[in-house]
Amino acid sequence: MAVKEYPFYLKATVILIGLYYLVTILNLLQGILIPFAFAVLFAILLNPLYNFLLRFKFPRPLAVLVTVLSGVAFFALIGYLLSSQVASFSQSFPVLKTRFGQMTVSLEHWISQQFGVSVDKQMAFARNALDSGSAAIGSIVGTVFGTLSLVLIIPIYMFMLLLYKNLILNFFYEVFSEQHKEKVGEVLKQTKSAIQSYIVGLLIEMIIVSSLNSVALMIIGVRYAILLGVIGGIINILPYIGGFVSILLPVLIATVTKDGYSAQLWVIISYLAIQFVDSNVIFPRFVSIKVQINALVSLVAVFLGNMMWGIAGMFLMLPMVAVLKIIFDRVDGMEPWGKILGDAIPVNHMGQIWLRKGRRKKTGSVNVPLKEVMK
Repeated sequence: MAVKEYPFYLKATVILIGLYYLVTILNLLQGILIPFAFAVLFAILLNPLYNFLLRFKFPRPLAVLVTVLSGVAFFALIGYLLSSQVASFSQSFPVLKTRFGQMTVSLEHWISQQFGVSVDKQMAFARNALDSGSAAIGSIVGTVFGTLSLVLIIPIYMFMLLLYKNLILNFFYEVFSEQHKEKVGEVLKQTKSAIQSYIVGLLIEMIIVSSLNSVALMIIGVRYAILLGVIGGIINILPYIGGFVSILLPVLIATVTKDGYSAQLWVIISYLAIQFVDSNVIFPRFVSIKVQINALVSLVAVFLGNMMWGIAGMFLMLPMVAVLKIIFDRVDGMEPWGKILGDAIPVNHMGQIWLRKGRRKKTGSVNVPLKEVMK
């Protein structure tokens, strides 16, 4: 029986409609899928500890419980250290507010003298900007509190994933035919290795960058150097844009707490130097995700993740793309999609090689039918 061939425009339309509904469903179910995705990442990260406890004859439920509690204790310790710094920072809010108000008044008078814009007009413009941004701010605050409430369910998901790990793995093996079981095993093994190396690398990068930021701010003399350095290190793990966003807060604090502009300049110079070291030494050395994704795809994935799931999507999208590449590289007919996601750049593109082969003919020309080009 001959297989019916559908025209290209019909295939493309079906694919686009399918992608649209897939993204819509993922967006609608983000309240469930975001904590579940984080739980999968953390469960894979803590899997070596779980296996280690099983080798010492721990009962399976007890091994799962100890593993999950160890992960919760680690993140609780980080939260405690940050909260202590925030508490000391909050004590200076009245002083910072007064200083910021004085600077705002000075800036208003300077704009009025230099550009002829009255203070009343500036205040009206500021009020309009605040009114237009209030809805966005409310949405962000609601998202943050919603995320914090869902964080409580992540340990429960982790417990269930580790407890039923063998059941889940057997499902992946049994859902495919016998001839594909070897490929399934390779995909699962490489996915686990890639995610573990990626998350551990991000944690190491965060610690190193936070330390460098804190030391630089201490040398410059910016107050709350440790807190600002750690916040910058956390924001820095957002690919490509986190490093630039992390500069804003220490520059603002330096502006409010110090006279002149030399401190702000040194903050920018030091942070740019740290970003250079991070991009060329720290990130390639430690965040060595074993499935390399090219910079273009990574940047697009980060923005798509932000549009779909917000800040959480920016963290989750790169591991998801890495898993897709692992699958594409091992599925017949999907290899080109795996190559376009990777960072291996060929010397020549296929069309260039094809044209060179055609020019070897005596006629010196290449007559390619339009039908062949559109295949």
